[in-house]
Amino acid sequence: MNTLPRILALLAALPALALQAATGPQPRTVIDSDQFDSQSSARETTSIFTGHVIVSGNDIHMTCDKLEVVTLRTGQAGDTIGKQDQFKYLLATGHVDIVQLDREATCGRAEILPLDDKITLTEDPVVTDHSNNTICSGTRLVLLRGERRVFIEHVHMSGPPIKDLGFDRKQPPPQGGPVPEP
Repeated sequence: MNTLPRILALLAALPALALQAATGPQPRTVIDSDQFDSQSSARETTSIFTGHVIVSGNDIHMTCDKLEVVTLRTGQAGDTIGKQDQFKYLLATGHVDIVQLDREATCGRAEILPLDDKITLTEDPVVTDHSNNTICSGTRLVLLRGERRVFIEHVHMSGPPIKDLGFDRKQPPPQGGPVPEP
């Protein structure tokens, strides 16, 4: 099984975490922090959670120092707190740790664009699949969920050993030339 998609499935789930409030009866998303500040315009609400931020929901647990969330809103433009329709943007910064089941991502900055199905991890991103001890890191990791595509700059990946390809360790390596029929 190709482990990279499994490792990065954690990242693919982040838009689901961000959008679950708008998709019906699913487990609630709970955010705890030391401070909260929110400001609304007629179309959007920007909420900033600071200090010991903890996000739980949909089999995901995330911690960070600061979380900025932009949601699109509906309802009366003059309402102090309008109805939040869907998440537009999330930015987690400072000691970001995201855990889903046996997968974990750590970085200094996680930018999530749920409407674009795009997630970008920067500032020393590392994704670990604890079930098979596979670790992937780089300088910038971008997941395009809708395309099932991952782009990593300056990648370093380590994982379980490659299976034995059938060579006899006691024999010298084969020389170039035609491969004999089995």
